[in-house]
Amino acid sequence: MSSPIVSFENVKKRYKWFQALDGVDLEVQTGEIFGFIGPNGAGKTTTLKLISGLLRNFEGNIVVSGLKLPEGYGEVHKFTGFLPQSPGFQNWRTVHSTLLSLGLLSGVPLPELEDRITELLKRFDLESARNKKVKALSGGNMQKVGFAQALLHRPKLVVLDEPLNNLDPAARGEVKQIIRELKAEGVTIIFSSHILSDVEDVADRIGIIQQGKMQFTGTTQGLKRHFGVPNDIQLEFSAAPADTAYLRGIEGVESAQETGLGKWLLRLPPQQEIDPVVDDVIHETIAAGGKIRMIGNFTPSLDELYVRYFEKQKKQGAGK
Repeated sequence: MSSPIVSFENVKKRYKWFQALDGVDLEVQTGEIFGFIGPNGAGKTTTLKLISGLLRNFEGNIVVSGLKLPEGYGEVHKFTGFLPQSPGFQNWRTVHSTLLSLGLLSGVPLPELEDRITELLKRFDLESARNKKVKALSGGNMQKVGFAQALLHRPKLVVLDEPLNNLDPAARGEVKQIIRELKAEGVTIIFSSHILSDVEDVADRIGIIQQGKMQFTGTTQGLKRHFGVPNDIQLEFSAAPADTAYLRGIEGVESAQETGLGKWLLRLPPQQEIDPVVDDVIHETIAAGGKIRMIGNFTPSLDELYVRYFEKQKKQGAGK
C-alpha cells in the first residue's frame, strides 16, 4: 500500500485554556475522499487548518505528501487547495477580479489563469456571476466561488471546511458531483460537513472526532457497525387491524412503536433472527383482519445513527 498523503501522529493543539486536539492519529490515503463528522467544537476545523497551514503551532507529527510540517508548509501550499468554513472576499471586487487575484497569488500564469477561471465558472454554474460584485452574491454562490478559488492552481490535495454550507439541494448535488469528479482525476479530498447524508453520499471513508480525539475512522458500513445498527423491522399497513396490540406480543419483538399513520417500527434484540419474526407478523396481521403494504428490515440513516451515538455518549458521560 502506498504511503498516505496525510499522516497525523499524536497531534495536539491547544488554544490557551482549550485543548482543541488531544492526541489525534489519522491517515488519509492518496486519491480518496475522506469526510469528517463530529459535534461543534470537536476539532474538525482545527485539523483542516493544520493540514492547510493556517495553523502552525502544534505538538506531534504531521506529514503531508512526504513533507514534515511545519517546515514543509511552503511546498505544501503549492499543491493544496483550501476552502474555509466562511470564505471572506473583498466585497467591492467582482467574481472575476477575485479569482484573478487569488490565482496570481497561487502562482498560476496569467494566460493559463484566464482559461482556468472560465473553466471553473462554467463548472460551478457561475458564468452569469462573472462580473457581479462579491457583495451581491447569494450565500450559496459565495460558497461556490470559495470552492472554485481552491481549485485554481489544480491542487492534488483539496481541503474543504463545510463545502456544502448555504447550498440548496440542487447546488449540493452539483458540488458533490464535482467532488466525485476530482477524485476521478486523482485528487485527494478531505472535507467536513454537518450534513451527514452528504458525507455518506461521497466519502470513501469517514472519521468521527469528538473532544479533540479521533473516535473512529472507516467506511460508512464500518461506521454503522461502530454505532451499533439496531435490529429493526419496518411495517406499513394498507389496512390496519382494529387492534394492533398483538404486535408487542409476537415472539422476538422487543418493542413496537407507531411512527406514522399505519406505519410501525418493531425493534428486535441484537441476536434475533428477522425472518421468523416477519413471518409471524404477516400471519398474525392476517388473522387480526389487517393487510400489509410493506414489511422488511429497516436500516437507519447515518444522521439517525449519529444522533443516537452522541446521545449515548452524553448519557455515559453524565453517568460517570
